[in-house]
Amino acid sequence: MVTRLPEAEWLARPEVQTIFRVLGADEGQTRAVGGIVRDTLMERLRPDADIDMATELLPVTVMQRAKAAGIAAYPTGIEHGTVTLRLNETVVEVTTLRRDVETDGRHAVVRFGTDWTEDARRRDFTMNALYCGPDGGVFDPLGGVGDAANGRVRFIGEPGQRIAEDGLRVYRFFRFTASHGGERLDPEGLAACQAAAGRLDHLSSERVGAEMWRMLGLPKVALTLAVMSEIGILDASRDQMATLLRYEVLGGQNGTTRLAVLAGGDLDAWQERWRLANTVAAGAEKVATAARLMEADRLAEAVYRHGDAAIEGLALAAAEANWPRERLMEAAREIGRLPEPGLPVSGRDLIALGMKPGPEIGAALTRTEAKWIDSGFSLSREELLADAAKG
Repeated sequence: MVTRLPEAEWLARPEVQTIFRVLGADEGQTRAVGGIVRDTLMERLRPDADIDMATELLPVTVMQRAKAAGIAAYPTGIEHGTVTLRLNETVVEVTTLRRDVETDGRHAVVRFGTDWTEDARRRDFTMNALYCGPDGGVFDPLGGVGDAANGRVRFIGEPGQRIAEDGLRVYRFFRFTASHGGERLDPEGLAACQAAAGRLDHLSSERVGAEMWRMLGLPKVALTLAVMSEIGILDASRDQMATLLRYEVLGGQNGTTRLAVLAGGDLDAWQERWRLANTVAAGAEKVATAARLMEADRLAEAVYRHGDAAIEGLALAAAEANWPRERLMEAAREIGRLPEPGLPVSGRDLIALGMKPGPEIGAALTRTEAKWIDSGFSLSREELLADAAKG
């Protein structure tokens, strides 16, 4: 019995069907592949999911056929056999079937081919080696349909060999287990990852960081991260793992907050380790700073100085210190009662009181701001000015 995908907008889209037709999908020359097929089958497709296709056609043939049909074609990864097609607003990446000739743990030398099963065998997990034609019929050469249905993230073939071909698959194994496997780790895959734990230094910081950043943003990942820590894939303490688990129990699923937990006050080192963007590190720093204020019961100041990051700071503070539920709820209610913060006194107001522009104004504004924050934003403009006038 042929498995068919459930109805999906992307598959019914006229532009996708046109690209299928132009690239000979009716003759079996081209199929959709990978995540778009897997997630449609598992009924967990994101609206912005990328559409990938695999084809027996050589890249130059793909480009020629596309252009002849009025489809824009770009050789975005021509050395790897990948051409990007665009028709109206639909973008599809088309890659010629490949087979590995040589691998070194980071990169593979490949040759183009026409064997679909051989193309499937060079992929990482069975649930990622699924293909479908324009009618939604699934081509499943390696048993990926059953694994997808059961949420089993299983390496294709011998796990150690797959990892030897590309060490990043260790991180992908854990990420997919958290995102698609309910954090249930396949024993054979886990054993292979543990065996490879001390042999991953050759991987680039950027590649590892990209995988880890995607992992940190998943809804549930604490148990997976704990296993990674236990087998030496992730440098983190048991206390940090306990904090991450409590954070999830509270409903937290923010990657920035999880990064703040793992960094443990040394964000610069973790930013360098994973080559994270400055904005990511800055966001984690704001959450961590807000958490310190929350722990000191300086809720109003946390909200004033860190805005939305203060909400995550509250969750982090509660998770780190294992607050009783009553304390967390009361803190949340207090934050909800705070007015929109905006210091009602300006430097111009202080000049009108007779103060001189320069350091005197700056110092006076700092004192005024501190009093206003300490009051929970309750002091009025008039009260603040009267206090400032006293010096």
